Amino acid sequence: MIRKRVVVSGRVQGVFFRDSCRSEAIVHRVAGWVRNLPDGSVEAVFEGEPEAVSRLVEWSRRGSPSARVDNVRESEEEPEGLAAFDIR
Repeated sequence: MIRKRVVVSGRVQGVFFRDSCRSEAIVHRVAGWVRNLPDGSVEAVFEGEPEAVSRLVEWSRRGSPSARVDNVRESEEEPEGLAAFDIR
């Protein structure tokens, strides 16, 4: 089990980024959360099997169909044992 945090900037709010992220996480059985930040970026935490988490990080680089991702900052953290994926 691994945990990654990403902060995605670009046109990522108001384009179903968070809902699409949750759907992708459910498909890949990844736990965590996603939320909008005041500066217009989106922050997400992904926990799960390494391959599944990597898929979510890669998805973040594209985002939802209407999104325009300019930058993704990625960091690794200690897993907390999250059991579900939430939109905050």
